[in-house]
Amino acid sequence: MPSEKQIVDAFEKIAADIPGYMAASLVDLESGMTLGLKSVRPDFDLAAASAYNSEMVKQKLKIMKALNLKTHLEDMLLTLGDQIHVIKLIGQTTFIYLAVDRSQCNLAIVRNVLAKNATAFSV
Repeated sequence: MPSEKQIVDAFEKIAADIPGYMAASLVDLESGMTLGLKSVRPDFDLAAASAYNSEMVKQKLKIMKALNLKTHLEDMLLTLGDQIHVIKLIGQTTFIYLAVDRSQCNLAIVRNVLAKNATAFSV
């Protein structure tokens, strides 16, 4: 498990590579607890977002099981009018939650930067 400093350092790199970076957190899937975070928006409540997103991921995993899908969940994409939110699973117990300003970035950049930096979060 990376330390909180290592997590924050990894988010610093991600923020530097993504135009319009707003906030990101590493989240424990089971508890919804934030293990580390970086936000450039003080009004963005990452603790609440992390907890609610963990519930969404757990529900998607239940759906996949109910449908007997023989695959794994890689990421989830949420597009809002002015934001892109991505949830990228890291192993089976954690995920990265990332929010960016949609007017300054695109999904290809987000996915590329997350893929390049995902190993920094491996548990």
